[in-house]
Amino acid sequence: MDSVLRGIPASPGIVVGPVHLLRWEVPEVRHRLIDDSEIEAEIARLHEAIEQARERLRTLRARAEVQAGPEEAGIFDVQLSILDDKELINSAIVLVRQNLGAEKAFDLVLLEWRQHFARHSAPMLREKVGDLVDVHIRVLSILLHLPDHDPVDVPRGANAILVTHDLTPSLTLQLDRECIAAIATEAGTATAHVAILARSLGLPAVVGLRNALAALQGGETAILDGTDGTLVTKPTDVEIEEARARITAAEGQAPVLRELALSEPITRDDVRVVVRANVDIPEEAELAAGSGAEGVGLMRTEFLVVGRASMPDEEEQYRSYKRVLLAFGNRPVVIRTFDIGGDKLPVGGFPTEPNPFLGWRAIRMCLDESDLFKVQLRALLRAAVHGDLRIMLPLVVTVDEVRETRQLIAEAVAELSARRVPFRDDVPLGVMVETPAAAIACDTLVRDVDFFSIGSNDLVQYTLAVDRGNANLAPRFTPFHPAVLRLMAQVQSTGEANGIDVCVCGEMASQPLAVFALMGLGIRQLSVAPRAVADVKRIIRGVRAGAAEDAARAAMQAGTAREAEILLRRRLRAELER
Repeated sequence: MDSVLRGIPASPGIVVGPVHLLRWEVPEVRHRLIDDSEIEAEIARLHEAIEQARERLRTLRARAEVQAGPEEAGIFDVQLSILDDKELINSAIVLVRQNLGAEKAFDLVLLEWRQHFARHSAPMLREKVGDLVDVHIRVLSILLHLPDHDPVDVPRGANAILVTHDLTPSLTLQLDRECIAAIATEAGTATAHVAILARSLGLPAVVGLRNALAALQGGETAILDGTDGTLVTKPTDVEIEEARARITAAEGQAPVLRELALSEPITRDDVRVVVRANVDIPEEAELAAGSGAEGVGLMRTEFLVVGRASMPDEEEQYRSYKRVLLAFGNRPVVIRTFDIGGDKLPVGGFPTEPNPFLGWRAIRMCLDESDLFKVQLRALLRAAVHGDLRIMLPLVVTVDEVRETRQLIAEAVAELSARRVPFRDDVPLGVMVETPAAAIACDTLVRDVDFFSIGSNDLVQYTLAVDRGNANLAPRFTPFHPAVLRLMAQVQSTGEANGIDVCVCGEMASQPLAVFALMGLGIRQLSVAPRAVADVKRIIRGVRAGAAEDAARAAMQAGTAREAEILLRRRLRAELER
């Protein structure tokens, strides 16, 4: 083996394919002067680059319209309008006529525009900053002949492994799944949202591959293993043959996994566990509905927003929620209100913060922007007539936030009544328990909510003071820390004592060892990635709930997370071998 880059497993699967490098960043542009005799040709070169960028955006728009619908495709209209702006183009031409090379002229104009819009008092104009950055990158990559600065360059059917420093949720949603077969990033962790989206889209992924861009040339064949967290560069023929054999073997297991996914999730001592699915984007609703899941435990509505220059209106949201409800029939569908902020933002839509995960996000942002929030609430109440919809609030830390939301729901009900449109006013309302405050004081919420859902990703992050997206801290990000286990046990016992259902919907619920631990804590509802349903049911059907409870009690008394994990792993292995 000539070279193996080791990272963090993010989404399972093996891919053998060519490496496609993506450097989605504004390139450095040197100061280049031209002669008077070159000016007209340089202006022509600028016009050609802008037209080529337009063509690339039209390609993206057409693809998005086919794959995700006209609303998603509309995110590219803002960038097309920027490229049509005569003031912008003429400003660059003025600099070219002052003997500046086209690439530096365009670079300076875009930098000035970005600074101007970023400082503007009007939110609608600040929203354009992200679009200006994308236009900046696209045009300069053409002028500088940089083939690794645009995902549009990947040909159809390439089965490519996309390697980049980081991948925002918005850029991930733009990828053509007929071109990209796997994702590898230098940054990120298994609970970062690029990893969550990769699992949702069924793309094998490895994150935290430090210096991967420097180690690769682009175009070479590589092997990505999303289960082991490795990227093999310069593989031998034997290694490629072995990888393809493993792919074939995995395909052969598909019927067995399908049967397991459709089986009843009942333990060996006859305890039933409800297994639901996480849904990130409406387009995966039909896949999730056929995964063997008993409904949706978490639909992340923020992915209707990221990468867009404007918020989706009520009608668009209504159609998205309705699609998921219809796919699942009468099965419960828990839809989380916008968890905007942190690492999930509309393009340029809100100001950046020094510490966004502790900042203006989720329910805080929604309550402060009540008009925006009521658009979503009206869409949810309307969609509820099509199935068993339940509303869930993210990042709640006080009952005041629940009560304020109920007041907004009452206002939404009155507005819909006045419009005489069909809706339901009896939709259950629950909360995400994802901070130590909410977990410790969850008893203060029981009179005002209908269910709890433990968000393990953020609960671990906030409890351990470990950034979930920081690859340097990945070994310290663990749900098996006794403090995390004890908080979850407290939420479960409070819910049980008050007749309130408790579910776990973070990535923890998709991990076999964690499933064993959660069952031991008394959790009887899990929401997992659709493709993890079979593995989760395998664990549930292979163990006794009593044995899991004994193991969890011992893990909560362990001195360290490592000790707890070793104990749980040993107990699970023994239980599966019985």
